[in-house]
Amino acid sequence: MDEMTTTAYRPLLFSIAYGMTGSVGDAEDIVQDAFLGAARAQRAGTAITDPKAYLTTSVTRLGINHLRSARVRRETYVGNWLPEPVVVPAGTPGPAEHAELADSLSMAFLVLLENLSPVERAVFMLHEVFGYSHAEVAAVVGKTEVNCRQIFARARQRIAARQRAASSARRSEAVELAGRFFDAVTGGDLDALLGVLAPDVVSYGDGGGKAPALATPLAGPRAVGEFLIGLFHRVGEQGYFLRPARVNGAPGAVLHDAGGQVVSVLELDIADGLIRAIHGVVNPDKLGHVSPAR
Repeated sequence: MDEMTTTAYRPLLFSIAYGMTGSVGDAEDIVQDAFLGAARAQRAGTAITDPKAYLTTSVTRLGINHLRSARVRRETYVGNWLPEPVVVPAGTPGPAEHAELADSLSMAFLVLLENLSPVERAVFMLHEVFGYSHAEVAAVVGKTEVNCRQIFARARQRIAARQRAASSARRSEAVELAGRFFDAVTGGDLDALLGVLAPDVVSYGDGGGKAPALATPLAGPRAVGEFLIGLFHRVGEQGYFLRPARVNGAPGAVLHDAGGQVVSVLELDIADGLIRAIHGVVNPDKLGHVSPAR
C-alpha cells in the first residue's frame, strides 16, 4: 500500500479507532497494525481493490477485539474513567491524523459509548458519526444488514436513555463562553463563574489512582464553582498556568505546571449557552502525548 493511500486514509482511520477505544495511543497502534496487515496481505497475493473499505474493516475489527480485552481493565479502573484527550492548541490545525476527528466524539459522547457492547459501539458509531449506510456497516462488522439495523436501534435506545437533550452551541459562542469560564476560575470570581454554569452542571475528574482527582462526580453550580475556584487558587499560587485548546472538538485548556509540563487537560461540554459538564483528565498515563508548553 503506497504512501499516498496511507496519508489519505489515516485521519479517518484514526477517528474510527479513537472512537472505538477512547485512547490516542491505542488508536495510533490500531491504525498502524491495519496498515501492516494490509501490506502483509498484499505480499501474500491478496488483491485489495478498495483500500478504504479494507482498512476501515480492519481498524473496526481490531477495535472490537481491543475493547473485549479492555473491558476487564475498565471494570477495575480507579475512580471515574474518561477518554484520553485529543488536544489541538488554540489557533493551530493540529496533527493531520486528528483533522477529521468529528466534534461528536466529545468526552461526554465517548463516555456514553462505554454503555454499549463492542459490536454495538462499532455499529452505532460508524452509522451515526461517520455516516456509513447499514449495508456498509454490515460488511465491516461481518453481520447482515437486518441485524445491523436491529443492533443500531438497540444501541440508540441505550444511548438516548442516558443522554441529556440540549442544543449545541456554535463554535464562536462556545469559545466566548469558555473564555468567560476560564477568566472566572483563574480570577477567583465565583459570581461570574456561576453565571456560565448550567443548573445541572457536573464536574468529572480522571486520575486513575495515579494523581489527585475527584473520586466521584461533583454536581451543582455552587459545589462545582467553589471547588474550581479553590483548586485554581491553589495551583495558581504554585505558578501553574492554562493554555486554551480544542479538546475532542470542544473548547478546553491544558494546565501546565511552573516548568511547562502538562498536569491536566480540561474539556467543557457546552449546550444551550451554558456549561453543563467539565471533564478533567489528570491521569499521567493519558497525558503523555500532549505537548508541554515551550
